[in-house]
Amino acid sequence: MIGLSIISVVILLGVLIFVHEFGHFIAAKYSGVGVLKFSLGFGPKLISRKIGETEYLLSLIPLGGYVKLLGESPDDLLSPEQEKRSFLKQPVWKRIIIVAAGPVFNFLLAILIFNIVYMTGVPVLAPTVGGIEQGSAAWKAGIKEGDSILTVNGRTISQWDELAEEIGRSKGKAVKLRIGNGEPPREVTLVPQLMKGTNIFGEEVENYRIGISASSKILISRTGPLNAFWMSLKQTWTITKLTMVSIVKMIEGVVSPKNLGGPILIAQIAGAQVKEGITPFVLFMALLSINLAVLNLLPIPVLDGGHLMFFIIELVIGREISIRWREAAQQVGLVILVLLMAFAFAMDISRLNIGFIDEFFKMIGR
Repeated sequence: MIGLSIISVVILLGVLIFVHEFGHFIAAKYSGVGVLKFSLGFGPKLISRKIGETEYLLSLIPLGGYVKLLGESPDDLLSPEQEKRSFLKQPVWKRIIIVAAGPVFNFLLAILIFNIVYMTGVPVLAPTVGGIEQGSAAWKAGIKEGDSILTVNGRTISQWDELAEEIGRSKGKAVKLRIGNGEPPREVTLVPQLMKGTNIFGEEVENYRIGISASSKILISRTGPLNAFWMSLKQTWTITKLTMVSIVKMIEGVVSPKNLGGPILIAQIAGAQVKEGITPFVLFMALLSINLAVLNLLPIPVLDGGHLMFFIIELVIGREISIRWREAAQQVGLVILVLLMAFAFAMDISRLNIGFIDEFFKMIGR
């Protein structure tokens, strides 16, 4: 299991890092900026090959990567010809495109994965009733366990999520359901009730429901290219919003920072997903790719979002921010990033349930 986790996380991180850095790389090339290095991983190089002006490297620590651009440091000594292809000498809009391309390519990877999965087939819950709450609208309407919901207000229902979406959209107005259960379909009309529940953050929320729960019946849902593409865009946007809300909830204290995970947790989940099959594994890759894109766009210096923040300020004020301010901000950003990584790694270690480590965390009052 450990070997499978290691192999799967190397593949997972390798793909995500490659796609991210390739975004920077290809945007720089098309913008006429020189690329000196393209590295998968950090630290000592394991393999390297130079093609043209670019050195391609595979480095020892597989927890990131980088693209080194010509003239990206103000201290670089360049010839007049090199100055034309220097990153810092490019118009600010070109620099924005080059920096933003990394996260954008991570979003595109997620869209591509979702698109392929939706076309080839994804397991979904069937719109079949598994349980009924006594006294609910469904119970009063005579809906029974095993009933299949065929339509809601004339719209064909093929999976449970579509049913929940239509009920929520009713806003308490009467809905007409067409129901089948191995006999001629029947129609019932009922009024969804506002009922309390909890969301994924454990917060109490109210939603319109009819008082039924899904069965364990699974269907394989396939769709055509155009619909798959549209669904991929919606799913990517949904996960992006959820990731951003999760960050805000963590800052507000609603979500515990202990939910943060580092490479060990990623390896554990990747190993578990690959055991379930290629589809769960690539869907986890899509989820992580979106998370990587969103986190990289945070306005923290040293991250892509920090660089974009400086470029946007430059656009607004009409001049570059002084090197002294940028360097100071990047040092602060680096400290924040190191602390976050250390905390995530500590949470990983604590989840391993190693005796003396658990005692240590108790001792420091975690």
